[in-house]
Amino acid sequence: MVANFQDKVSFIWSVADILRGPYRPENYGDVILPMAVLRRFDAVLADTKEAVLKENEKYQSLPESTRDEILNRTAKQGFNNTSLFDLKKLLTDPDNIADNLRDYIQGFSSSAREILNQFNFDNEIDKMDDNNLLYLVIKRFSEIDLHPSVVSNMEMGYIFEELIRRFSEHAEAGDHYTPREVIRLMVHLLFFEDDPILNTPSVTQTLYDSCAGTGGMGTVAEEYIKEQNPSAHLEFFAQEINGESYAISKADMLIKGHDARNIKMGNTLSNDQFKDAKYDYMITNPPYGVEWKPARDVVESEHEDLGFSGRFGAGLPRIGDGQLLFLQHLVSKMKPVTEDNPNGSRVAIIMNGSPLFTGDAGSGESEIRKYLFENDLVEGIIALPNELFYNTGISTYIWILTNHKAAYRCGKVRLVNAVDYFSKMRKSLGNKRNEITEEQINAIVQLYGQNTADENVKIFDNEEFGYYRVTVERPLRLNFQITEERIHRLDDERTFHNLAKSRKKGEAKESEIARGKEQQDTIKRVLMDMQSEFVYTNREAFIDLIKEAFKDTDVNLRAPLIKSIWTALSKRDETAEPCMKNKNKVEADSELRDTEIIPLSENIEDYFKREVLPHVPDAWIDEDKTRIGYEIPFTRYFYKYTKLRPSSEIKAEIEELEASIVEKLKKVME
Repeated sequence: MVANFQDKVSFIWSVADILRGPYRPENYGDVILPMAVLRRFDAVLADTKEAVLKENEKYQSLPESTRDEILNRTAKQGFNNTSLFDLKKLLTDPDNIADNLRDYIQGFSSSAREILNQFNFDNEIDKMDDNNLLYLVIKRFSEIDLHPSVVSNMEMGYIFEELIRRFSEHAEAGDHYTPREVIRLMVHLLFFEDDPILNTPSVTQTLYDSCAGTGGMGTVAEEYIKEQNPSAHLEFFAQEINGESYAISKADMLIKGHDARNIKMGNTLSNDQFKDAKYDYMITNPPYGVEWKPARDVVESEHEDLGFSGRFGAGLPRIGDGQLLFLQHLVSKMKPVTEDNPNGSRVAIIMNGSPLFTGDAGSGESEIRKYLFENDLVEGIIALPNELFYNTGISTYIWILTNHKAAYRCGKVRLVNAVDYFSKMRKSLGNKRNEITEEQINAIVQLYGQNTADENVKIFDNEEFGYYRVTVERPLRLNFQITEERIHRLDDERTFHNLAKSRKKGEAKESEIARGKEQQDTIKRVLMDMQSEFVYTNREAFIDLIKEAFKDTDVNLRAPLIKSIWTALSKRDETAEPCMKNKNKVEADSELRDTEIIPLSENIEDYFKREVLPHVPDAWIDEDKTRIGYEIPFTRYFYKYTKLRPSSEIKAEIEELEASIVEKLKKVME
């Protein structure tokens, strides 16, 4: 159990007092984070330091990689340090402390140096030395005991994450840091009903996080499995785009004795470092509402060229939010269900509300949801309380996906409303005002596991989230009359207006414009002579009339020009005959076009006859435009009507407030 980690964070944070002046507050992390990692490395290697130095003298002639393998065994870690210095010894030579610190850092084996290099710390060494801060900073860090016997790996993870949180107050929602109680809930749900697998003696399972941050999800998952089965092994793989978070995650793996090579750096969407790999479990918290524009070229190419052979075959969401790309990325890494692997894979991903409903039928988002539901991949979705995260107070949802549902869950999805399962924090941390206790985590998991619906649990068939988006058309009905008012509308018609325009130059241009104006005058003159109070209700007959009227003129009545004339002379009229595209096809009126959302469980024709035709008998369905969409109106399913207060009660309250205000004003005026 973690104890007093905030005290240690506060102590480390106090280094900011030393940095103030030469460093701006937003740059404190450039020093504090790498120094915290360095101090942890220093403490972890302290017990074996002398033994490593002695062994190093014996094997100087060996290649570095071979020598590191030997020295790592002596250090009892996945890394070592062969410098004569440690942090405390650096303090014995203040005049040369910068050079000696570099010597100390260079003394680490390559895996540890690579981690420290991610912080670009060398520039900070010069800056602190030039401002006479380096000695003071090293002295302060040497005073905190981060030895593993005092600070466990779990507690160190908390310390790193809390430091990053403080340096990332204005980061995007979901970046870097997910509260540990949220991770614990995700892990419980991820391993839900998998006890027979996890309790197998010496079982090995793989876990992958595509947006790893500091690796907290892997740490919590490993703790959970070890509690269930100490002989079990969870091999953690992760990718992270932020250099500092990547370095800390890799340092954590290195100190734990795991394979730090499993932690990769880079943009998961554009540069998948684990291409073609498949995993037993996957867990992640992707950034919310963040553009995927930096990965656009790669993602679009993969979608178009590889389709479902790649990661993004189902569709592409709008450029402003990449959450559903990360979800597809995880789905692509599910192990197929086979005789050798009958359990497939499970995924836990936390996202905001946008992936539930953003995007109409046919959109990228809807097509992705369609793929998930039609392939029966969504097991459940849990709505979490607000104000759980440090960088945002928005609503969040845990999605649980699997390609091997239990028999009683096949074809079904459960929604769990856990928005009220939280406790208020005594002191807010950024936007985080609420937390989920261990008892509440267990209660939510119990809700998720129950087989009966109630006010907090709803169970649906997959197709209940799907719908037909049907386009309902009605005929274009126009009447036509040749009047002065309608003739003047010709000036607003582009084709008519463009008659007196030219792209030519010089005299040719002037000549073409003049001819155009003559044609405009002729058209108006002919129509003026045709003025009548008669109203035509058949477009085809009216067009024939117009053509006949201009037969003896020099006006070239091309189709666009005819259209501009009858458009100007027309008016919508429900009593007119339908306009025809050809002899057999009625033209639709775009202004009367409507859409109907019909559940997949309904027959389209039956619905249309029952709900539409009684109101608009001349309507029809444009079947070419029918689309299937999927959305999850989570809030609607759990909506609870709140009865409005009686107006008399509200009035009495207002009168009481008014009386109170008047009384207070009297006292002020006395």
